[in-house]
Amino acid sequence: MDWQGKKLAEQIMQVMLLVFAVVSFGAGYVLGSFQMMMLVYAGGVTLTALITIPNWPFFNRHPLKWLDLSEAEKHPKPKVAVSSKKKSTKK
Repeated sequence: MDWQGKKLAEQIMQVMLLVFAVVSFGAGYVLGSFQMMMLVYAGGVTLTALITIPNWPFFNRHPLKWLDLSEAEKHPKPKVAVSSKKKSTKK
C-alpha cells in the first residue's frame, strides 16, 4: 500500500464508521432496540475492516520509485560525525 493509498484507506474508514454510527443510531432509535443498534454498527465495522484493511489494488495506484542499485552506488550515504565531548558535572 502506497502513501496515498494509506490516506485513502483512512478517509474511507472515517467516513464509513461515521455513516454506520448514524445509521445504527437511527435504526436503534426507530426500532427501540439497543441490540439492533449494536448489531448494525458491528456489521458496519466489519464491512469497513474488509474494505480498508486488505491491500487492495486500488490502494496501490501510486507506487514509490526506488533507486536502482547502480544509481544508489553513485550517491553514497553521508557519514555521521560522532562527537566525543563529555559533559562535566559540577557539584
